[in-house]
Amino acid sequence: MFQVYTAKDKSEMSKNLVGEFKDYDDAMDCAEKAIEGKEGLRYIVEETNGCVNSYGELIPTVVAESD
Repeated sequence: MFQVYTAKDKSEMSKNLVGEFKDYDDAMDCAEKAIEGKEGLRYIVEETNGCVNSYGELIPTVVAESD
């Protein structure tokens, strides 16, 4: 599962979930469209594969990030 976020800076507090996708290409299309024409906004695409931490929370891995 891929989650697409937009963020204004590198802090966790500025992340906003845009959508969840099963396909990587769909996630990347959404990410590109989400920041298109918006200055100072970047995207982050994270993948979760079912691994959880000791609190039962999914452990995400960043697979794509805009500059």
